[in-house]
Amino acid sequence: MRLKNIIKVLVVVLFTNTAISQEGLPIYTDYLTDNYYLIHPSMAGAANCAKVRLTARQQWFGHEDAPKLLTMSLNSRIGDTPSAIGGILYSDKNGYHSQTGAYATYAHHLMFSRSEADLNMLSFGLSAGFIQYKLDETTFLFDGPDPIISGVVQAETNFNIDFGFSYHFLDYYAHGTVKNVLKNSGINNDIEITSNLRRYLLSVGGVFGKYGSSWSYEPSVMFQYKDGTGESSMDFNAKVYREMDFGQLWGGLSYRRSLDGAEFITDSGAIDSQKLQQITPLVGVNYKNFMFAYTYTYQSNSVVFTNGGFHQFTLGYNFNCRRSRYDCNCPAVNY
Repeated sequence: MRLKNIIKVLVVVLFTNTAISQEGLPIYTDYLTDNYYLIHPSMAGAANCAKVRLTARQQWFGHEDAPKLLTMSLNSRIGDTPSAIGGILYSDKNGYHSQTGAYATYAHHLMFSRSEADLNMLSFGLSAGFIQYKLDETTFLFDGPDPIISGVVQAETNFNIDFGFSYHFLDYYAHGTVKNVLKNSGINNDIEITSNLRRYLLSVGGVFGKYGSSWSYEPSVMFQYKDGTGESSMDFNAKVYREMDFGQLWGGLSYRRSLDGAEFITDSGAIDSQKLQQITPLVGVNYKNFMFAYTYTYQSNSVVFTNGGFHQFTLGYNFNCRRSRYDCNCPAVNY
């Protein structure tokens, strides 16, 4: 019975996007909280305001050394030029594993519109940075010498780059990004999944609303594929916006579904399988130049580490804002 429970825990750890260390900046649903720059470098400076975003994510409350993530990002246009810059700092800790990273971004935006009445913009972005991985083996228990366990804090720092594009046309958009383009050794350079962190992302969506209405609606989809492990997943998202005198209220729902299953042994000895399923409601408010958002992620699989959810808070501030130039429902650009 104990072996079966161990196998179940391994299934949860290996096949949820919430507990995998050494993968670069983890991709959750915080990009939906007005934070597409976190995953798509081409979105640096795409908006009419310079943006600062702080996020804090805590998983599995009540469990020691549960995964937690802190990020800080800043992006802005360079004056009135089509060029933009950005930067990301993050710290991700998961039990004995931890990683810290810093990225710098350059983006360029090409306008094809004949006037500012219509939005037709193609953007390219390149991020370059360093990731430091750590594995604390000082508290590992083992009997006698072990060639795998060194009993020290192992650390490795690697350089990597992300590259991507974005295309905005009126109320519609598409983003494509390749993250962690370069292979790196990490800590366990003899294991393929720790050296090949390349990930492909594709996002498409649009914003719909009646002319003159204070309500608008945004469905979107994001596909991601991990090259090293061959895993893939889809996010199906829906957001709603309400214009207010003080700013904007918004909320939404995201559903993440893995396209790859994991097998495990049930208590009866049968072999079963499951796919990652996560449901994330989100809510936020834009008050003048400030933004606050909260997301809660619930994993709906039958075999999970804990029934506790994953909480994330986002605080943002916009500055150096230009006027909303485009006649479109495009909150990622006009705000």
